[in-house]
Amino acid sequence: MPMGQRPDQLDVDVIKAGLETETIGREILVYKQTASTNDVAWEYAGNAENGGLCVFAEEQTAGRGRRQNQWLSRAGDSVLCSVLLTDCDCGAELLTLAAGVAVCHAVDAYSCSKTRIKWPNDILINGKKVAGILLESRCDDGRNLYVIGIGINCHQGADFLSQPDLKMPATSIDMENDAPVDRNRLGRQLLVSLEHWLGVAQSSSEVVIEKWRQLSSQLGHRVTVEFNRRRFAGNCIGVDPTGGLILQLDSGGVRMFDAAHTTIVKHS
Repeated sequence: MPMGQRPDQLDVDVIKAGLETETIGREILVYKQTASTNDVAWEYAGNAENGGLCVFAEEQTAGRGRRQNQWLSRAGDSVLCSVLLTDCDCGAELLTLAAGVAVCHAVDAYSCSKTRIKWPNDILINGKKVAGILLESRCDDGRNLYVIGIGINCHQGADFLSQPDLKMPATSIDMENDAPVDRNRLGRQLLVSLEHWLGVAQSSSEVVIEKWRQLSSQLGHRVTVEFNRRRFAGNCIGVDPTGGLILQLDSGGVRMFDAAHTTIVKHS
């Protein structure tokens, strides 16, 4: 093995070995380095036959998160993946919920600690962020196109996770386990889980919402959100696939907050 190369360097053939999916992962690309896997996936969006394309990278030089935040990761430490959807009738909110559930199930298969979802796109272990999701959408000739970008912390240690640039407390699968996770196996499980839950989303949104509710770290808790530069506090009572997070406001009434314009400030 070359000096500095990890034993689980991402490999198309290894990820595909035993991969039993019909759409997600029908084509897989692996980059040693790229600016953003989401950007690469969008380059293939003009052809509907590219639906299900998955782009992995060892390193991103301009990885991005929600609300223009930067995704921080060193080469070889994460599963960085983007999936192109060219034939999907689900709305963005429901896709985000389904992707969150899918990532939880994939990580749970290789983590000693169970995951939870912090709406709308953070995956937590023991209250610390282990993964994030960035959903981007476009419309082309009446077709709704989506790219689901996913980053999962795998090999990061305490030195990296304690840096002040991180927006919230973070962890990695290795930090929660007794042995290192194999990123190729995790990547394969992620594609299987995505295909399953995206399929469920298109057939039964209620099943996705109920599973999301079970995994939510906020449901039933008081939450403070920032919406259009104003803060609202209340009890989280649910989630709507089109409207977003539902709060029983301290000031009275019930209000929905969509993911595009809302940020969770804290649990009250």
